[in-house]
Amino acid sequence: MATYKTSKLITALLKKGFQQDKTHHDIFWLYHHGKKTCIRTRTSHGEKEFDEHYMELRKKQIGLETKEQFFDFINCPMGEDDYKSFLIQLKKINT
Repeated sequence: MATYKTSKLITALLKKGFQQDKTHHDIFWLYHHGKKTCIRTRTSHGEKEFDEHYMELRKKQIGLETKEQFFDFINCPMGEDDYKSFLIQLKKINT
């Protein structure tokens, strides 16, 4: 089963406008125009990698539809503007 680096996901989240809220887990909230949106995901403290199951969950939590979009998100061909435009198009966030 494939695994993915949590550090790479966190880096991508922070580059795309997410802000980290440290609680018993690390929760990442997407901010758009300075306002917190309902788009969020979380990681566990000390988590170094995650598997396909968690990739699918996180993909949905951050509003993506395909595995390819998730890979573009974490590998950064999809920039912050592209990501937010995609979410606006799907009416997951407002302009």
